[in-house]
Amino acid sequence: MGKIAFVFSGQGAQRSGMGKEIYEASAAAREVFDKLDGIRGGTKQMCFEGSDEELMQTGNTQPCLFAVEMAAAAALNEAGISPDMTAGFSLGEIAALTCSGTAALEEGFKIVCARGELMQKAAEQFPAAMAAVLKLPNEEVERICAGLDRAYPVNYNCEGQVTCAAAKETMPELIAAAKAAGGRAVPLKVSGGFHSPFMAGAAEEFAVVLRDSKLRKGSIPLYSNFTAEPYDDNPTWLLSQQICSPVRWEKLVRNMIAAGCDTFIELGAGNTLVGLINRIDKSVRTFCVTDKAGLENAVAALTEIK
Repeated sequence: MGKIAFVFSGQGAQRSGMGKEIYEASAAAREVFDKLDGIRGGTKQMCFEGSDEELMQTGNTQPCLFAVEMAAAAALNEAGISPDMTAGFSLGEIAALTCSGTAALEEGFKIVCARGELMQKAAEQFPAAMAAVLKLPNEEVERICAGLDRAYPVNYNCEGQVTCAAAKETMPELIAAAKAAGGRAVPLKVSGGFHSPFMAGAAEEFAVVLRDSKLRKGSIPLYSNFTAEPYDDNPTWLLSQQICSPVRWEKLVRNMIAAGCDTFIELGAGNTLVGLINRIDKSVRTFCVTDKAGLENAVAALTEIK
């Protein structure tokens, strides 16, 4: 058997009720939720019962998704499943950072709460939107964005799918241009133009937060959205630049596969990442742990292999 990677969902995966089944199924997951709820009161209730409007606010989305993701990781660890490497998409990189041992659970939560607040502030200062552009080559998407005012390709997800950020008034033009070029653009459930120059101020402030954080050398390889390579000795630089720079997800996944990974487990509230990974390389195995059934399926399959 090859290596196992835990990969953590990003913003857009959030939904009311997320994490509740994992909480009820696993003592380790309950411990994570209860500990984080003690730091930021109401997090658990917001995950289980929050409205779409509440969960879409970046200052809420990020700590809530982090709690769900770390609870799912704890449930897998409790069942004897642990990763050989890890990565997260955008926000999910903070959960991956924690999973790798680079940050303790409480420290990772402090970091993600600060990140959410700073990105929410930047989103309010620079109103923007995001959309996934489908069925066009990367170069065509880059050409379209270059011809528009304040539009940027920001997430290189897989072949034929690039997410773009644009000023709100520019997004209708981007959607029309994608259609005219033979593709289509699907708006995302996010509240800002992430991984773009709209977030430059948030990146600078986040670097200050990270310099004051207690980070250490992780115990397993952690892959960076910014470089698509394993982390080096400068996590502050990588994490702060990640906020205002493109996510190179396709390249990151290919690098993990080249390093021996043949099994990816998505942890969080959605299944977007396993869908992208299957499009990048159909030969790998994928699992999605978002509820009790997903947890049991992954544990049964991987325990049987062992």
